[in-house]
Amino acid sequence: MTNLAPSADLPSDLPVNLPAELHERAAALDAADPLARYRDRFVPSDGLVAYLDGNSLGRPLSATRERLASFVDGPWAARLIRSWDEGWMDAPTELGDTLARVVLGAAPGQTVVADSTTVLLYKLTRAAIDARPGRRVVVADTENFPTDRFVLQGIAAERGLEIRWLTPDAEAGVTPEEVAAAVGQDTALVLLSHVAYKSGYIADLPAITRIVHDAGALVLWDLCHSAGSVPLNLDKDGVDIAVGCTYKYLNGGPGSPAFAYLAAGLQDEVRQPVQGWMGAADPFAMGPEYEPAAGIRQLISGTPPVVGMLPMRDMLALVEEAGMPAVREKSLALTGFAMEITDEYLAGVRVASPRAPERRGSHVMLDHPDFKRVVAEAWAHGVIPDFRPPQGLRVGLSPLSTSFTELANGLWLIRTLLTNR
Repeated sequence: MTNLAPSADLPSDLPVNLPAELHERAAALDAADPLARYRDRFVPSDGLVAYLDGNSLGRPLSATRERLASFVDGPWAARLIRSWDEGWMDAPTELGDTLARVVLGAAPGQTVVADSTTVLLYKLTRAAIDARPGRRVVVADTENFPTDRFVLQGIAAERGLEIRWLTPDAEAGVTPEEVAAAVGQDTALVLLSHVAYKSGYIADLPAITRIVHDAGALVLWDLCHSAGSVPLNLDKDGVDIAVGCTYKYLNGGPGSPAFAYLAAGLQDEVRQPVQGWMGAADPFAMGPEYEPAAGIRQLISGTPPVVGMLPMRDMLALVEEAGMPAVREKSLALTGFAMEITDEYLAGVRVASPRAPERRGSHVMLDHPDFKRVVAEAWAHGVIPDFRPPQGLRVGLSPLSTSFTELANGLWLIRTLLTNR
């Protein structure tokens, strides 16, 4: 999301005329792209030159239009409240298992779809801290997304905890060495993002998780910018807890529910604090005392957002069909091409993301003092990146819906806007 307005004296027409060499390079990459056929599965956007914000909100799939209509006429209208017994009650865990299999590298029974990212961060941060009584320190980094920092600050103030802040290189990210220097016998929880929301840096999740465990603490990974774009192996890597959203690379739509992963070995130890009726052992007993459900279902609080779960089913099916390795390969090709175009054609623009492919997610941050203006004007001309203060233009590339030619066209228009100051 970008709250910007274009300048009033913007030229009325800025055609995108790629140089022949760049056009040929982009066309050749598209012709060789094994995932190119999937672009036709998405709903087209009229008047759009390039959508470079797939890491904020994914495009809708054509199949989703039919799914939503059939849901209204079928389970909702025809079956009404009977649908709770016919599938809706199990939707959070059933869809969670699908998500775990397709993108998280996790066995069934450890993932649930419910609530927003913020609510799940709160519930699981509180639960993790309570699972390590006597430890008064939580570790986080100053470059993390505001929600993560704000939630942690509120809980720390509420519980009288100390936040030990890491200050990583803003264009890289938190390293294992920084974590090792911060954790100790007083540490209850480490909260980090797997892919940095600004730079796109991929943290060394396996190494950091081991370091945190060696200190006797738990680690909570924010997967918002990795789920669906970077292959994950949560079980293999020994992850304790993870939270992520579904409207970015999982194309769940605006405000689609988030997901939470809680390792099976912790499910008898961790207790989330928002005790709602849907997370009770018997929701319909309506008894006087709360008894949590066994397993992952205990993370549910209120009534599941059944309608909000529908769109991501289509995207998960598409990702499973394409395969996460192929998605990752296309992601690296797109981000690499974005950096090549920037280096060759965007004078004065600096790449503020990792050059090493193994440390780069599916977006690229570009840096220039004019980008607040440029992003607003680009939106007015059908090129949609986003702006991140103080002067970053973020190019978010969703591999299954983005072409190399679209990317080239978008960056070329940004070049034009930079030269038309």
